[in-house]
Amino acid sequence: MDDKPTTPSPFPDAAQRQAAREAKRQALLRAAVRMFNERGFHATSLDDVATSLGISKPTIYHYLGNKDQVLLECVSIGLAQLLGAAEAARAVPGRGIDRLRSFLISYACVNMDDFGRCVIRTGDESLSPESARRFRDLKRGIDNALRTLVTEAIADGSVAANDPKMLAMALAGALNWPARWFDPQGPLSAQDAARALVDALCAGFSPR
Repeated sequence: MDDKPTTPSPFPDAAQRQAAREAKRQALLRAAVRMFNERGFHATSLDDVATSLGISKPTIYHYLGNKDQVLLECVSIGLAQLLGAAEAARAVPGRGIDRLRSFLISYACVNMDDFGRCVIRTGDESLSPESARRFRDLKRGIDNALRTLVTEAIADGSVAANDPKMLAMALAGALNWPARWFDPQGPLSAQDAARALVDALCAGFSPR
């Protein structure tokens, strides 16, 4: 019996349906995080987000959940990007200051993008108690990663400082501010602005 050619199904398979669903989730999250950053969390409703995309509010609930869950996911994405940057920095060859510098540049770049901005602009009080605890736990992981890189750089002599905690706090404070003042339409790219900032900071703690 001759094999008959198989007619391609006009219906998406499971993998295609999952990819389409994830693409929709990402589009919803990106629209939400941009509104949170521009207007503030409390001044933005899910109706606003839905209207901006020409969809219904229940669609957002279907893909993302309630407003608290949307915000938690937005800040979780930004914090995951920062943790990923810390892990990548640990693989950088050379001295401790080289790994630290790599992380600081990535740290600043993340903070200039949508989800990183949301991390900086979100206070614990914006979230439910359970979500706020999760937010603080994730932020603590970033703080620990930065402090570890600073401590290792001090230990190998490539960073001149006495208090790794204080230096880590100072660096985080300096590189959190671009989330508020960086203009993506300005003359510098996020990468160029990050490198300029980090070069200036490194000049302050590099051994003389």
